[in-house]
Amino acid sequence: MLALDDNIPIDLDVDAGIRKVTAMGVPVEARYWEYRRHRHKRSQLVYVMRGIVNCEVDNAVWVIPPNCAIWIPGGAEHSLRGWGAAECYSLFIDPSRDPMGLSQCHTLSVTLLLRELIIEAAKLPEAYDEEGSEGRLIATLLDQLSVAPVEDFCLPLPQDARIKRMARRLLEHPSDKTTLSEWALRIGMSERNLSRLLLAETGMNFSHWRRQLHVIHALRRLISGELVQNVALDLGYENASGFITMFRKVVGKPPARYLSEGQLCAYHRSCLRRIVTG
Repeated sequence: MLALDDNIPIDLDVDAGIRKVTAMGVPVEARYWEYRRHRHKRSQLVYVMRGIVNCEVDNAVWVIPPNCAIWIPGGAEHSLRGWGAAECYSLFIDPSRDPMGLSQCHTLSVTLLLRELIIEAAKLPEAYDEEGSEGRLIATLLDQLSVAPVEDFCLPLPQDARIKRMARRLLEHPSDKTTLSEWALRIGMSERNLSRLLLAETGMNFSHWRRQLHVIHALRRLISGELVQNVALDLGYENASGFITMFRKVVGKPPARYLSEGQLCAYHRSCLRRIVTG
């Protein structure tokens, strides 16, 4: 079900496809749009050509920048949400043709060849000839998908209920400057136990976790065309220089260079992992 700014729902039964692999392009011009939580038997690949999309799957949020895709296993409850004009393509794949063998969500790096195959597949008629050139195009697409590099564009979030409350607050208000010791008092834990549990459940200390959160929040806004200065100030940095230093430390290059090179999916797996929201 798709809800736009005017909340007009659009239903789509992807499991009713007459071929085991179907593809479609989905241009969206709304300021805000969302496919509300749903599930289907078929696995889904969502490729983002333009814009930036968040995908919530099994209580996790995955950030999908341009020229990246997310693999959603069949049966997984999920939703998609985007901001601003976007151009996305979706593949819906019957489990019998699953080329990935992945039981969990992953973001994927999309090569130029895979991108063109996805675009061409979206042009095929619903009842394309599986034995002819159209079927061979789909077979090649699945072959390329099976070797696509797996990346992770997510940030770990703790499962402990008390720490999760802290994390949810920071997700909603990333500019919050509350210190670790202040959070410990607020949620009724010692600072030592808070640090230990956060590291055990996310693999990151508090400073590292918050920097990763800031990068994820900034990516959505920067790709949408907002100025680095505005994003930096809204995240609580005193100036753009401090934000750029943080971004370079996490990503390896400043925001302008990172975005202009168009290498968003080449981000190292350890940089952005899972955000759990449930």
